[in-house]
Amino acid sequence: MTPVGTELADRVLGGWLGRIAGNMLGKPVEQGDHWTRDRIDRYLRRAAALPLTDYLPGPADSDDGAGDEFALRPEWRQCVRGRIHGSCRDDDVDYAILGLDLLETHGFGFSTEQVGDLWLLRLPYLQTFTAERAAYRNLAAGIKPPLTATYDNPYQEWIGALIRADIYGWTCPGVPRRAASLARRDAVLSHTGNGVYGAMWAAALVSAAFTAPTVRQALDTALTVIPAGSRLARTVRRVLTLHETRMTWEDTLSTVSEETAGLGWIHTIPNAAVLTAGLLYGDGDFTRTITLTVRGGLDTDSNGATAGSVAGVLCGAEAVPAQWKDPLEDTVRSAVFGFDGVRISELAARTVTLAEAGTEAGAGTEAGTEAGA
Repeated sequence: MTPVGTELADRVLGGWLGRIAGNMLGKPVEQGDHWTRDRIDRYLRRAAALPLTDYLPGPADSDDGAGDEFALRPEWRQCVRGRIHGSCRDDDVDYAILGLDLLETHGFGFSTEQVGDLWLLRLPYLQTFTAERAAYRNLAAGIKPPLTATYDNPYQEWIGALIRADIYGWTCPGVPRRAASLARRDAVLSHTGNGVYGAMWAAALVSAAFTAPTVRQALDTALTVIPAGSRLARTVRRVLTLHETRMTWEDTLSTVSEETAGLGWIHTIPNAAVLTAGLLYGDGDFTRTITLTVRGGLDTDSNGATAGSVAGVLCGAEAVPAQWKDPLEDTVRSAVFGFDGVRISELAARTVTLAEAGTEAGAGTEAGTEAGA
């Protein structure tokens, strides 16, 4: 049964808190070609922080962590344990906010063109990256969707559309096909193929988490909204199968990493594998889910954010451990015009209003007819 009332509000707030906390956890090591799974764990062992149960510790041997193999990203001072006072600005959270603004402004019948218009209005160009930057540049040049996704854009199957998808899951609780359909309409502005399927899969996964009794069942449901023969679907199923054999988390990731070698650390496919493994081996435990996902490497902040969103919806805000939510101080830093400093609780309340309106309206169309072959 789809949650309503205070339960829905708790689950949606859990999703927002989880997304922001998971993003903050992964942000200091977001450089997948340098911060490999092995290097992340060596950093944590050096800091006596394994098992990981809190935000990353700061550098152990210097004031700034620079100049050695364990140098963190420049933003580390605002997102390591003991230094966090509200969330850092990050595109993984900016796009959730943009999606909220999109649905509030245009409703569930929004067009892909309206997504692009909102980017130009609300989002600074230099806060976009890879496929989004290519699409933004195309929009500014007067190119219309779907050509914005294909013209001079070598990043069409990277992870950018997937990180924009959570808002559609939060506002379509328990209706994964509707969530996937909305995510697809957004994704085709900048992505094609598995890049679009990644957004649909993530939106359906978040939506399914509201009603699925286990994370495995949410993952199974999410697979139904994308083509079964797509490489994304095959990769996710591969991780599910390896988990069923009781292979360890480490060996599962090593196996899939070999099978997806060459795609790059920001591509949707290998990141979906890391995310799926984190969710499965985390088994519904919020802390274990986001820490395993970030320790998996690749696009750590994006994967941590999506894993945190799913885990937060599954458990609800009340059950998110205090060490993750208290340092956020109910505050979001954002590059989205008009939203910097907004309260997380306000974002969640506005999301619940949309979710309730969307349920009543039966918004969207069936994603299965849109996914294609």
